[in-house]
Amino acid sequence: MDGQTASRPHRATRTRRDALVSLVHAGTVRVEDLAHRLSVSASTVRRDLAALEADGLVSRTYGGAITAAPFRDRALNERLALNPQGKAGIGRAAVDLVHDGATVFVDAGTTTIAFVDALRQRSVRDVTVVTRGLENAVLLAGGDGIEVHVVGGRLTPASHGTTGPLAIEALGRFAFDLAILGCDAVSATRGVGEPTLDEAYVKEFAATRSDRTAVLADRSKFGVAGISAWASLPAGWTLVTDAHDEDMLADFDAAGVDVVVAAVG
Repeated sequence: MDGQTASRPHRATRTRRDALVSLVHAGTVRVEDLAHRLSVSASTVRRDLAALEADGLVSRTYGGAITAAPFRDRALNERLALNPQGKAGIGRAAVDLVHDGATVFVDAGTTTIAFVDALRQRSVRDVTVVTRGLENAVLLAGGDGIEVHVVGGRLTPASHGTTGPLAIEALGRFAFDLAILGCDAVSATRGVGEPTLDEAYVKEFAATRSDRTAVLADRSKFGVAGISAWASLPAGWTLVTDAHDEDMLADFDAAGVDVVVAAVG
């Protein structure tokens, strides 16, 4: 067994931690109450909370009670270390939406980088990728069967993505078969959350140029507090996630959003 496999949480552990995050988001914040709801010991809950806090999914408070982690726009290299297995699974699932000859918009962000990694490993022909993410462009440069275009504009320090009038002007010149969007938060009622209106708008505009739109959101993007800028998440879009909370995902299904739960591991 290699080091990566050894450090990967067991499937039952991942399921319990997903349930723990859902309970916290629903308002259950005391360790004893969480242990009772999950039928495990308080020490198991504390260990899970420590791991979830390291992943940026929750924040622990004095006395063991926790609250949902407040939003903080993390630097890209910091976000790359959060939930890499979940994001990789999302990337692999989203690549199945790409067909030969497609023109694809790829957003900036760490989950879209996972999509790009998966696309590099897939044998494709005549795929055109238009991206506002600098890392995405570098990773795809020279890839077989892929032509890369980089959208210009003002660079956002956290995501290394472009925004503003130059980005909108460039995107307006394309028609996309598929738009792959990242997010900092996702909600069945509010939509796709972003730190700034500029970032929310460029996503929404790219989607208007696309026949199909998929939002990639790992489990940390649900129930995020403190987001003020939102793009739409209309019926007919696709949500690709590693979250396994059926009740939470049912809200998206009821809103007409097609939900794809990625296999992880």
